[in-house]
Amino acid sequence: MSLRPVVEAHGVRLRPFRAEDSADVVDGCADPLTQRFVPGLPTPYTETDARWWIDVGAPAAWTGGGAAYAIADPATNRLLGAVGLSSPVPARSQAGIGYWVRPAARGRGVATAATRALSEHAFATGTARLELLTDPENTPSQRVALAAGFQYEGLRRSATVSATGRHDLLAWVRVAGDPPGPTARLLPDLPGGVLTDQVVALRPLAPDDAALMYDLHSRPEVVANQAPPVPPTPEAMQRRCRLAQSGWLTGEIARLLIVDVASGEPAGSCGLSYSDVAAGEASVGYALLPDWRGRGYATRAVRLLAGWAFGPAGIARLSAGTVPDNTASHRVLERVGFRREGLQRGRLPGLAGTRLDDLTFALLPADLR
Repeated sequence: MSLRPVVEAHGVRLRPFRAEDSADVVDGCADPLTQRFVPGLPTPYTETDARWWIDVGAPAAWTGGGAAYAIADPATNRLLGAVGLSSPVPARSQAGIGYWVRPAARGRGVATAATRALSEHAFATGTARLELLTDPENTPSQRVALAAGFQYEGLRRSATVSATGRHDLLAWVRVAGDPPGPTARLLPDLPGGVLTDQVVALRPLAPDDAALMYDLHSRPEVVANQAPPVPPTPEAMQRRCRLAQSGWLTGEIARLLIVDVASGEPAGSCGLSYSDVAAGEASVGYALLPDWRGRGYATRAVRLLAGWAFGPAGIARLSAGTVPDNTASHRVLERVGFRREGLQRGRLPGLAGTRLDDLTFALLPADLR
């Protein structure tokens, strides 16, 4: 691998760091978001740290077989951030790629442009595989990975260390033979960020929804209709809400809040997850708070979710499983157009080693009412 000292592509310039970059390096590396998601940065980050990086750290990255580029504005040459290659394995022609961007330069596609530029240059000079690791809660970085053509490969358990202990990382990978352009997502964003029929609205679950979700999913009647019938802990629900955006971006599950349009009050939640990606099949689930039951809100929510699934998400078939005596849920599904397909005996885990039957329903695009 023989990288050029200056790379210009996709509207950014990748160049060596300069002494006059020190104030901008401090601006970027002292920022709380950078401090949170870039491991190993001194805290607080000072001018002395920036000068060490420019004079020692960045050159050492090159000497070790990696790369440390300043991301610069081509018009002014002012530093916008940094991007580099680390942990090179020459025998496998692979390396890691990472970046940070100054606060004032965020939201302009700088990280995506720099990641694309360096990835393409690395592949053109002999690299075969690049790995980008992100914190599960760092969804902006996950969006950069997808926009730069990286594909989600899986979870790296306890892969990094911070002041609060060991943490998981998500692995995103791009190889030299991958097609150019962004990675197609299994679960695209909602059109305009919301689905609505002007009575109910569905929006992505957010971290601030944790208390509401705990209240909903710890209710006895809701717990009784899930498998296993065990209420969540507050900590588990907080984690679910914090990672909801990440689950959407990795294609694992789309979690949504059901909202009453007239009042803006939350009414419940619903979700969609793939059960068979190759077959284009996904499953749906839903639950309502007591004050909103009996108004047709679950039917409206499932209908909206199904329309998005068959449309923008490109899913070919939806399934839903219920306990056999949950007749209210059966009526919701049938009003949307789901058809009963059969009873799977003992399919789901119950309490104390018992097994629960699962009454399954399915919906095809032509069935949607």
